[in-house]
Amino acid sequence: MVDIGLRHLSLINFSDIVFKESQITLNTAALEKVDASFQFLQHFSTGKLIYGINTGFGPMAQYKVSDENRLQLQYNLIRSHSTGMGNPMSPLLGKAILVARLNSLMQAHSGIHTNLVELLAALINHNIVPCIYEHGGVGASGDLVQLAHVGLNLIGEGRVWFESSWQPTADVYRKVGLKPLEIRIREGLAVINGTSAMTGIGMVNIIYAKKLLAWSVMFSSMTNEIVEAYDDHYSKELNIVKHHTGQNYVAAMMRGMLKDSKMIHSRTEHLYNPANIEHDVFEDKVQEYYSLRCVTQVLGPVYDTIENAERILVEELNSVNDNPVIDHEKKNIFHGGNFHGDYVSLEMDKLKIAITKLSMLAERQLNYLLNDKLNQILPPFVNLGVLGFNFGMQGMQFTAVSTVAENQTLSYPMYVHSIPNNNDNQDIVSMGCNAALMTKKVVDNTFEVLTIQAITILQAIDYLKCQDKLSPATRSVYTAIRKIFPKFIDDSPSYEKQEKVKNWLRLNEPL
Repeated sequence: MVDIGLRHLSLINFSDIVFKESQITLNTAALEKVDASFQFLQHFSTGKLIYGINTGFGPMAQYKVSDENRLQLQYNLIRSHSTGMGNPMSPLLGKAILVARLNSLMQAHSGIHTNLVELLAALINHNIVPCIYEHGGVGASGDLVQLAHVGLNLIGEGRVWFESSWQPTADVYRKVGLKPLEIRIREGLAVINGTSAMTGIGMVNIIYAKKLLAWSVMFSSMTNEIVEAYDDHYSKELNIVKHHTGQNYVAAMMRGMLKDSKMIHSRTEHLYNPANIEHDVFEDKVQEYYSLRCVTQVLGPVYDTIENAERILVEELNSVNDNPVIDHEKKNIFHGGNFHGDYVSLEMDKLKIAITKLSMLAERQLNYLLNDKLNQILPPFVNLGVLGFNFGMQGMQFTAVSTVAENQTLSYPMYVHSIPNNNDNQDIVSMGCNAALMTKKVVDNTFEVLTIQAITILQAIDYLKCQDKLSPATRSVYTAIRKIFPKFIDDSPSYEKQEKVKNWLRLNEPL
């Protein structure tokens, strides 16, 4: 059970709710503050002109709305902005968005009735997820279009994902005994005016990015192991003199993963021994290719980028990103731009660039194993069958290369791609939800690339018959994935087994 309210939600809390379906409770003291904010706004708004309560929205704010139309104004806002197009987001992302919006509203600075947060909590606990479309928001006055679809479900309209299918919201509410939201003052604006779509998606991206990094370090370690590389490039002594947290973290991971391996070479033993250096030309490389030797320097910045993105996104998750901000303690209302998504947009762009670089490293390591002229120990394409008759990993390499190329193109930043709109009221925007969704695509793509890399590594291990020489950590990964994707010699379609490996990587982490 995760308590929502007075304390900050961490990435672990968020993951427990979204991925492990942990139930949530609304903190009683925080609910009292939500109610106090509502009571203050109800009293304060009497006889005053307040944006979004008795005025139009955005550039229409100069038009006063009559008292009899104030509540209908909120319904009009939700319905008029439910204009998303493209693919519906996955139920996982929809739930992440619900959690992000609920946590922001529970900060008690939106002047909403407690019925709103109670209904959001009920949707999360019942796994009722709104149908939110990918295309719509520009991430400036919040994720208006995406969150409008959340609002549409809250008032009992539109479609929701429930019990493995899209169903009319009204029907699902009747099944589980929920009542649609009743607008009291500004609940429509409070729902859609925030960064919760980009934040929810961004949090999911970070969770998966951490897994990608762990798997990339593991597969980099296994590749070094296969080619019997030297151990000094991931040693503490070499990396500690470079004062970057990520580099030293990755080096420590590699040392742990390769501990007790019987394949890794010691430079002291092999090249510093006079008995081994009497030749003028050495068959073994004195130094490995960069994709093997510079793993800590390449993946270190990826680690640092993920860590910084987590810090910023968790801060946003626990922030008030509404407008105006209702301060019931100071008895005032403050107008500004807390709905602007630049913090999230920039971090998502940096994250997708880092993950793209991770996929590029995987592709280079993959190419090294597939090219017999480079590795000089494996058959072309790690083909365990008859050369010229069978094809080994040749077909899968095309998929990996084309997917990395897509990542590289997707890595152009959205943060600097602002298009003014809304009668130039929103004259500089963040495109934060677009940035988060493009990062999600890069993350998904990279799981595919690492899937092909993993299968190649396992085929190489089988060719070399070195299972007994692997470290305990790498051997456990070999054994686990081989249960999903058995060794193959003959050619046959493999896309279904590839998908199973991909899903396993998404669900698990290296031991």
